[in-house]
Amino acid sequence: LYNAMIHPMLPFQVKGVLWYQGESNVARPARYRMLFPRLIQQWRDDWKQADGSPGAFPFLFVQIAPFEPADSLPPARSLRAELREAQTAGLALPNTAMITTIDQGEEGDIHPRNKKIVGQRLALAARRVAYGETIEYAAPAYTGMTTEGAAIRLRFSGVGTGLTSHGETLQEFVIAGRERAFVRANARLDGNTVIVWHPDVPEPVAVRYAWANNPDRANLFNNEGLPVAPFRTDAWQ
Repeated sequence: LYNAMIHPMLPFQVKGVLWYQGESNVARPARYRMLFPRLIQQWRDDWKQADGSPGAFPFLFVQIAPFEPADSLPPARSLRAELREAQTAGLALPNTAMITTIDQGEEGDIHPRNKKIVGQRLALAARRVAYGETIEYAAPAYTGMTTEGAAIRLRFSGVGTGLTSHGETLQEFVIAGRERAFVRANARLDGNTVIVWHPDVPEPVAVRYAWANNPDRANLFNNEGLPVAPFRTDAWQ
């Protein structure tokens, strides 16, 4: 594919890349964590735009959407969640941005029909990364946690003018103690942080959000309408 469809374009100048891919890599998320940044860097090398200067060869990508039947219980493992996590490795490179589509999945269609919102979110990222506008463009992202008794408080970047829930209560949070058995958790907003707890987990150590193939009730957003990206606080295998 590269030799036939990418390499012949190298004589042409491009502003950057919009990348919407990853479904075929779901079975190999750990490998994608290595391959994806290498692809970005190779294309920048090929187009001789690898200096990392502001605005040089912006690479904007779409985190894969939910698919398959919704999970009724916290899954023991979710390859799609692991692939979404692996995609974020691209953000370690300069002039990159990731948009989240965790609110746009369809159980029976691996290609969600609402492409307009994907384009709108990519346009926000392009306006910021490629053209330097000062706007909110990135999905709010988990940055850290603290344990407060029987609860865990979560902190985020990219909250814009504030976090909000689309619905009465926050959904798709799970929590676990040291035994690593996750259960669906209670969660509430406290300013721009989220407090998570469950009475059956008196000594919590880890929280996950939207960590499933199809977390169809994920409803944590910022006021600008961008969904919080799926995350986990643990690094358990």
